[in-house]
Amino acid sequence: MSTLAFALAATIKHDGHGGVADLLATPAEAVVWLEQHQDQFAGVLGRPLEVGGAEAHEELVRIRRAVRALFARAVAPGAPSRADAHRLMDADAALQMINQAAGLLGTQKLVWEEGAEPTVEWAGGTADLAGAVGRSAIEFLTGPDRGRLRACPAARCVKYFLQEDPRQLWCSASCGNRERVNRHYRKRHSG
Repeated sequence: MSTLAFALAATIKHDGHGGVADLLATPAEAVVWLEQHQDQFAGVLGRPLEVGGAEAHEELVRIRRAVRALFARAVAPGAPSRADAHRLMDADAALQMINQAAGLLGTQKLVWEEGAEPTVEWAGGTADLAGAVGRSAIEFLTGPDRGRLRACPAARCVKYFLQEDPRQLWCSASCGNRERVNRHYRKRHSG
């Protein structure tokens, strides 16, 4: 379950050209992302997530902002990801949003139409989406992986990653190589 929040945070990444790519830039991209992560949502909800369109897009972007703010807090005193360091949500507001979202999950109501048997209907749509991400974020931030969470310090990188080895400094080999090349270039051309 904790991988869902981490996967959502990773929807902001380096675009390969010195900028930032947002994998949730449009409602269509949000639907694709939701479809790709349906197993993770089903693991949290116990059933498939049934939501899409503009409403899901807005909710994903909103809850992602809270998750990334709490990830930034988790990597402190290290620097947060450069993608949103200048526009991070207040950590207390992010905490409140995540807790409210997690509280949405499991909301149910009794439906009993005249002449029919009573049934239980679950709150759907963005309540499930936000609730699943909220619970995933809580599990991640209180679990053992939080201590391995890092913001990649490489120039132009905006990712959070889980440190696999104490010597690992960057999210990927390409970021490490880019930083070594940058360091070599600065050293050769600084004097």
